[in-house]
Amino acid sequence: MHWASMLAIYLLFWVMSAFVVMPFHVRTAADTGEAVQKGNAESAPVNFRPKRILLWNTLVATVLFIAYYIIYTQGLISLEMFDMRGTALNSQ
Repeated sequence: MHWASMLAIYLLFWVMSAFVVMPFHVRTAADTGEAVQKGNAESAPVNFRPKRILLWNTLVATVLFIAYYIIYTQGLISLEMFDMRGTALNSQ
């Protein structure tokens, strides 16, 4: 696999895992018992920690990419496994 392809796939995993990681450990003013500040939404996080989110996001993306890379290089899953009609994928 070419390094540029690996980088692109890793970045895709990184961006997708951001949507999984961000909702965890979010505390709103209602959760902590604090008053909502003027101009803020009630659902706004009280203690936003971007470094923590970036760390967890990178960890999740790295684990997913390593799993993908092992599956890809070892040939554990192939396109032929998903051929429901029983025909070759490249034939006309």
